[in-house]
Amino acid sequence: MVVQVSRLTPAAEVVRLEDKAAGLDGVIVIHSTRLGPGAGGCRFWHYPDLAAASADAFRLAEGMSYKNAMAGLPFGGAKAVLRRPAGDFDREALFRAFGRAVAALGGSYVTAEDVGTSVADMRSVAAETRHVSGIEADARRAGGDPSPWTAQGVFDAMAAGAAHAFGSSLKGLTVAVQGTGNVGAELCRRLADAGAELVIADVSPDRRDRLEKILGARVVDVADIHRVEADIFAPCALGGALTPESVGAMKARLVCGGANNQLATPEVAELMVKRGIAYVPDYVANAGGIISVSAEYLGENRAHVVARVAQIGPRVAALLEEAAGCRLSPALVADRMAERLISGVDRVAA
Repeated sequence: MVVQVSRLTPAAEVVRLEDKAAGLDGVIVIHSTRLGPGAGGCRFWHYPDLAAASADAFRLAEGMSYKNAMAGLPFGGAKAVLRRPAGDFDREALFRAFGRAVAALGGSYVTAEDVGTSVADMRSVAAETRHVSGIEADARRAGGDPSPWTAQGVFDAMAAGAAHAFGSSLKGLTVAVQGTGNVGAELCRRLADAGAELVIADVSPDRRDRLEKILGARVVDVADIHRVEADIFAPCALGGALTPESVGAMKARLVCGGANNQLATPEVAELMVKRGIAYVPDYVANAGGIISVSAEYLGENRAHVVARVAQIGPRVAALLEEAAGCRLSPALVADRMAERLISGVDRVAA
């Protein structure tokens, strides 16, 4: 096992992970510990090389710093990104090796599920370290799969966004959902229950077609989802979906989804302002998952999770109102709010 720690910036560090016998290859980026231990999930994905994985880890870790601050959580921001091995591998051995690497950091990083990982994977991690969450609930503590909480927060954020952009509820609005994995599928179910019309796209035909049958959603190709006739666009797949090209072709007037790092570049946020598209910053909308896993780690109960997730909608409403009032991008306004919270200038109601 190789665990090497180096500085990225005066505040951030990168931890190189390598265990050839177990198939472990990746990094943990700890972006900030100003508010507490760096907390963020473990992403397990097909990256072409370590440089690509490291770049994604830094962006995700920075987003977690902002997300945790805006959610009023006593955590900094961090993220683990692991490269999925080619061919067959022992999944339990790999995640136990990852658990040993997390343990070696002595509590400066708390991990959980993310894209490509599961509750079962976190159980393997938990066999080696206590600095893990997202495993299971019991009678006293919150816990388990964070996806439903993420979806609930995105749904509440979208409802607040719809009130701002359209002056209405979600009923009768058309929502184009890009990605129907754990979070996207949960979000679609909530939207259908609220009376929204669904257009969906996913790289997995099985996931997509199952929702089509259950919810009566209209299916389009992944390459076309951003340009369909819709009121709201919901990016719920991997990051970078909001590019100058996709936003330029977009007919939706509101963007709100569960994916992390939705903006391909910061300039895309300004383009949405120019096009009159309201944008709910991803780390504000999708905080429900980290709220859930944080409560599990802190030994809090479900009521704490419900109370914190319930603040997402009002927070989005206030954010969009402030951004509109000063004619700035909500992304810029949210970043400034988060930076003030991290620096200790402001405090957010939890």
